[in-house]
Amino acid sequence: MTVTGPDFLALQVRDLDRAAEFYETRLGLRRLPVSPPGAVVFDTAPISFAVRTPLPGVDLDAASPRPGFGVALWLHADDAQLLHDDLAAAGVPIVAAPADGPFGRMFTFVDPDGYAITIHDKA
Repeated sequence: MTVTGPDFLALQVRDLDRAAEFYETRLGLRRLPVSPPGAVVFDTAPISFAVRTPLPGVDLDAASPRPGFGVALWLHADDAQLLHDDLAAAGVPIVAAPADGPFGRMFTFVDPDGYAITIHDKA
């Protein structure tokens, strides 16, 4: 038996509606027409991405310094600089300014639940 790689990613969030709205309105993700209870799955490729209510025993407020600390989550965008500018103008915290690297233009922001998300634009 061999694992072939990641094929689903979900963030556990405090407020499902708020998180789903953030990813829809700020990042432009689209919801799939059907999601399991307690989750919103977005139409992303090549890996499915979702936000979901916390699993039993998960206390996001106890995560220090923030949920997901130590995990690198990168999402692709068509234009990282434009997305950065839109997020910054909306007051979304930016923790790493835009810079050019091997994955194109990239920057890191913090979502409403405190997850650090890196955006890059090289496919």
